[in-house]
Amino acid sequence: MPEPAPNQILYPVFAMFLLVVVVLNRLRSLRFAAVGRKEVSIAYYRAYQGDEPEALRVVAHHFSNLFEMPVLFYVGVLMTYASQQVSYWILGLAWLYVALRYAHSYVQLTSNDVRIRFGAFVASSIVLAVMWASLLVQLLRTG
Repeated sequence: MPEPAPNQILYPVFAMFLLVVVVLNRLRSLRFAAVGRKEVSIAYYRAYQGDEPEALRVVAHHFSNLFEMPVLFYVGVLMTYASQQVSYWILGLAWLYVALRYAHSYVQLTSNDVRIRFGAFVASSIVLAVMWASLLVQLLRTG
């Protein structure tokens, strides 16, 4: 079976970017609404001192999370692409990682069930580790 086109490994990155945009827009909408309802003062956003409603804190924290572990995903994808090691296995892992991050986001931004959210986080972390290990093995094989 021939290997996938190298550019295919970049599509999961676009899907992650879309997730970031969706979460950012959700946060923006919630913040504008909270200021409009006077649940939070616009002055809060000058230095982020004081209290923000819990619903906003959850989304803001989640938005920040999208720039933590996913950074390792982006680097792994770019290394895979640059080293020409794109395989269906790594491509599948990349898409699985993205799907698990979407699931994690959905849970955190809806029910926020910590057990389910933690499960999605752990699963995505394992997939990411397998992706990195697979890339290392492929690089060692090709010398």
